[in-house]
Amino acid sequence: MAFPILSVIILAPLAGVLAIAVIPKQKLLAIRSTAATATFISLAGSVLICVLYDRVAGGMQFVEKLPWIQSIGISYTLGVDGISCPMVLLTGIVIFTGVLVSWSINERVKQFFINLLLLSVGAFGVFCSRNLFFFFLFYEIAVLPMFLLISIWGSGDKYYGAYKLTLQKIGGSVLVFIGILVLYAVSGQNSFEIAALARADYLISVQKILFVVLCFGFGVLALLWPLHTWAPIGHAAAPTAASMFLAGVSMKMGAYGILRVAIEILPEGAKAMMPYIAVLAIINVVYGAIAAMAQTDFKYIVGYSSVSHMGLVILGLATLNWVGISGAVFQMFSHGIMTAALFALVGLVYGQTHTRDIRELGGLATKLPIIAGVFILAGLTSLGLPGTSGFVAEFLVFMGAFKAYKVITVLAIIGSALTAVYVLRVVRRVFFGPINKKWENLNDATAFEMVPLVILAVTQVFFGIYPGALISLINLGAKAIAIKTGGGLL
Repeated sequence: MAFPILSVIILAPLAGVLAIAVIPKQKLLAIRSTAATATFISLAGSVLICVLYDRVAGGMQFVEKLPWIQSIGISYTLGVDGISCPMVLLTGIVIFTGVLVSWSINERVKQFFINLLLLSVGAFGVFCSRNLFFFFLFYEIAVLPMFLLISIWGSGDKYYGAYKLTLQKIGGSVLVFIGILVLYAVSGQNSFEIAALARADYLISVQKILFVVLCFGFGVLALLWPLHTWAPIGHAAAPTAASMFLAGVSMKMGAYGILRVAIEILPEGAKAMMPYIAVLAIINVVYGAIAAMAQTDFKYIVGYSSVSHMGLVILGLATLNWVGISGAVFQMFSHGIMTAALFALVGLVYGQTHTRDIRELGGLATKLPIIAGVFILAGLTSLGLPGTSGFVAEFLVFMGAFKAYKVITVLAIIGSALTAVYVLRVVRRVFFGPINKKWENLNDATAFEMVPLVILAVTQVFFGIYPGALISLINLGAKAIAIKTGGGLL
């Protein structure tokens, strides 16, 4: 039997939860070190599967299957393909760096890291699961701990943010659960295996209805307009690591669900309904950019920016051709890393200034050159500067989208160009110009704080300069889905 590396990736954080639970609460270093060790194991495993994945064979690899309730087709089935691998890697990077930036947490430290690790268990499980029962189980695990993280360790209007986020996500989960149950009932497969459900014959009318139900269910996490409203307030209220996970990973779980469940299982429904979803996607892009331009709160700017960038992800998926889908997955990865970096940096600035109002800041680059430099890099990734991962992602999305939706693509390019407006505005207002005298005693990132920043910064540049390392993986999965949907190989 092959080494169960996917189970190790998923269960390492769970082992960390159990270990932290028995560590005395006074031993803060032991708690933090355990969380870091557990997430590093998952990160190492995620790097390993990306390196060892057989690009010649393609398809699902590192498959693990353990029957559970065979009479109704439930089994613990894991596997990753070219689309799953980058998402597992993204989760590994974000959760490990999230633990590191949370090193200074001093309130209920045990509970904080337990909830943070549980989020990662859920996310890893979603990206690895090939059985919809466990897919949904992990999907819920990755949602519920966020309520506690925001309501206990958050700031500002944290209770409103926690309730709004949780209730909207639960509403989306209800739609997903209904869709999964109906899929099981009408497929005739007596199985929750994704591969089996994808082989079933469904009436076109059934596919259309189920696709809409699943697309809007997953769309809550994917920020599909108008289901996005939880995101800005949720980000603003969440502690730094939770914001990193929300924008970096949780949103991608929603988009991944649309791709892996709605599109892969219901290709005819996707072909019929995706033009309408593309219209919602362009609203995401333009509305999110304009809303970000109007904000003065650091976190709200990044939050609305995420609404805009997730619109590009959804637009790429809506093309149903392999270039657009590859671009969407690459954008998921790139945006996840970039926005995690931005929220980590906002947290570092807020930790010293205790304000997120960009009007009260200014000239911080003279006192915080490292933080300023990494922020500028992340901002340039956000606006798609060549040499960063953001450029590659947006280029692929627009290239695939232009074949399918020419007018919408032009509007998306214009909306994406607005990113430069709010990114450069924030950089100018926060890091340049005359410095406010009350910030004269600020300190730049310490050597320890630089570790997660360097990891996130290097990732953005590496996959911008050498995108083939990831695209060679993504294309394998994207082409298989494009062939099934009839979207073409462009």
